[in-house]
Amino acid sequence: MSVSAQQPGTAVVVGGGIAGLATAALLAEEGWTVTVCEARDDVGGRAGSWEQDGFRFDTGPSWYLMPEVFDHFFRLLGTTSADELDLVPLDPAYRVYTEPGADPAPPVDVRSGREESTALFESIEPGAGKRLAAYLDSAADAYDLAVTRFLYDTYETTAGLRDPALLRRVPQLAPLLTRTLASHVDKRFTDQRLRQILGYPAVFLGGSPYGVPSLYHLMSHLDLDEGVLYPRGGFTEVIRAIERLARARGVTIRTEAPVAEILTTDAVATGIRLAGGETIDADLVVSTADLHHTETVLLPEHLRTYPEKWWASRTPSPGALLLLLGVEGELPQLAHHTLLFTEDWRANFEDIFGASPRIPTPASLYVCRPSATDDTVAPDGNENLFVLVPVPAEPALGHGGTDGDGDAAIEAAADRVIDQIAAWCDIPDLKDRIVVRRTIAPGDFATDLNAWRGNALGLAHTLGQSAMFRPRNASRKVDRLAYAGTSALPGIGLPMCLISAELVVKRLRGDRSPGPIAEPAKV
Repeated sequence: MSVSAQQPGTAVVVGGGIAGLATAALLAEEGWTVTVCEARDDVGGRAGSWEQDGFRFDTGPSWYLMPEVFDHFFRLLGTTSADELDLVPLDPAYRVYTEPGADPAPPVDVRSGREESTALFESIEPGAGKRLAAYLDSAADAYDLAVTRFLYDTYETTAGLRDPALLRRVPQLAPLLTRTLASHVDKRFTDQRLRQILGYPAVFLGGSPYGVPSLYHLMSHLDLDEGVLYPRGGFTEVIRAIERLARARGVTIRTEAPVAEILTTDAVATGIRLAGGETIDADLVVSTADLHHTETVLLPEHLRTYPEKWWASRTPSPGALLLLLGVEGELPQLAHHTLLFTEDWRANFEDIFGASPRIPTPASLYVCRPSATDDTVAPDGNENLFVLVPVPAEPALGHGGTDGDGDAAIEAAADRVIDQIAAWCDIPDLKDRIVVRRTIAPGDFATDLNAWRGNALGLAHTLGQSAMFRPRNASRKVDRLAYAGTSALPGIGLPMCLISAELVVKRLRGDRSPGPIAEPAKV
């Protein structure tokens, strides 16, 4: 059973996050008649939006990386990122605070560009600049390899993996797959801050630097070489752009339409049944809902490619404690992106992924201050803060709430985080200046997004859950049932979701090449 070359007909897409909207838009461009069914009252999924008292918050992704993936996606639809989004380069790319000790170090501003980043590393650790240049050369090579050979491959065949050009690179590639990112970094740099700057991208891949393979050092090419962008208006503008393109192609988008079942006849997907009982027939079903939910709830047991026993040995991304804070007055102590790193980093990750998981205290965490760049997200003179604390993927940790009415343990953890930011970043009156407060916790991810174990991002990018080892974009047991999103190929993050949508189209075209779809000729 599979999703194979097929003439356009009717398609229904389960889920209106970025993967669902992108899949719908690309299918419609191919000639399909598409309906999207989203359970919540608005599209966006993890990349949602929330407003209160003049503050507007993104509730999920906040780093615009891999811009060429967005560029490629928009060009497939006959437009460009520049036409659809107002992208602003960030300088600095981000700021780093480390846990204060007896002799606290000043914050470090990380600026993108080879000259800037190597000069920064050299200023902190003599000789590190030259080593970083070599590290970034390797990262750029690994990134090019990923984009041209791994990310856009459906892995329906092993032809891409058997390409002689790739096989010649196995001696260089193998060590990057067999050692961790942390060991790769620690071998080259001694200063703890530099190690953390190079290791933190593992969190955005849903893992720990002590757990993801060192191939993912390629992420440093993105922020240290290429740069970090921000779409003015927030990441909800990315969602609105793709929604706009989908609707322009005739896609019907239905919100408050939760799907209760994927309908099948003789192991062929024939449509979906909504929770209210309505059925929608289709020649193709694409589920972009959480893959665990799709497999274990929307399908009968005998038609599950990834049954419950499969998930028992898999690793989710961390959960997240999110704080959405509206703050009176300005906060120059924080850049648009700010990272706070604990001294005992390994213990921090052990708290999240170890045998006795708990919310780390203190925690390595991330603060986004979009109001540093964007005057549309907060009232004049005030600040918008989005705080992400990686925590265990465990719904039992609790639910968040508004104005402190979440579960007591979650609100207490949020209080500790606010105190930590205040102390580490020299904002002693931060708590007193907060006028809007909302918390989101693993229990909310499980309830609102059907996220497996309340995880925040999807399946972690461990070696055994990357590339050809990751769930494919089609059911092996149900014909004409495809998958896209953060737990299927190629992985976590907005760019990966755009690629996952493209992989569905490649299957329908019968395209088994390892690279992206050829873009239409410019008019």
